[in-house]
Amino acid sequence: MPVEVTWWGHATCTIEDSGVRVLTDPLFVRRFAHLRRRSGAVPPASAALADVVLVSHLHSDHLHLPSLARVASGTRLIVPEGTLRAVPGLLVVRRMRDLRITEVAPGDAVRIGGVTVRAVPAEHDGRRLPVGPQRVPALGYVVEGEARTYFAGDTGLFEEMAKEVGPVDVALLPVGGWGPRLGPGHLNAARAAEALARLAPRSAVPVHWGTFWPIGMDGVRPHEFHSPGSEFVRQAALLAPEVAVHLPAHGERVLPEVRR
Repeated sequence: MPVEVTWWGHATCTIEDSGVRVLTDPLFVRRFAHLRRRSGAVPPASAALADVVLVSHLHSDHLHLPSLARVASGTRLIVPEGTLRAVPGLLVVRRMRDLRITEVAPGDAVRIGGVTVRAVPAEHDGRRLPVGPQRVPALGYVVEGEARTYFAGDTGLFEEMAKEVGPVDVALLPVGGWGPRLGPGHLNAARAAEALARLAPRSAVPVHWGTFWPIGMDGVRPHEFHSPGSEFVRQAALLAPEVAVHLPAHGERVLPEVRR
């Protein structure tokens, strides 16, 4: 069966490959801190079903403890090295759900059924904000089964990106954010298209856009909420025309093209 990708909104995706369900950065809420879900329904209970959950970094819209508490008992959870020290609340969730937690650093690989999950670097502030000074490196992951699927988490462009990530078939790239401006360590649509040109996958799916927006700021730079996905499609056609870009709606499953 070819790889299947479902985008649930923000950075939350399900990657299905070789009979293994991989869930990324689960965020299963309508409202989160000062943000509310402006597009797409809250993912259904079935979205929390996974063989392994990947957490890219410690920001609470990526490592969201109430959402992790929804995954099935005994699920494998892969997190950056140092996470358990930096986020004591995760120990409570681990006891509640009997999670099997593995901490990884860039270059580490974990085998789950028919896939191997390989941790790769990301350029992003990995601290758990606003509490705790611990610096835990942000990660991306490559899921290697019948295809090689790169989940970038949050990252900016960095010099060795293509070398560190390696050859991939599918790239899940962040193209926006949850506010009117993006700081360092992020990709907008244009920079994500440049990353696509460097990585040269067969297919790409833009994520981390068009889902959450600050409460009371609907009229502030609304194009930053609505346009990153379509702008990424446009920029990718200019910089990486050989890549097939899929633009799914929230909850939509796509079958990206892969090399045979």
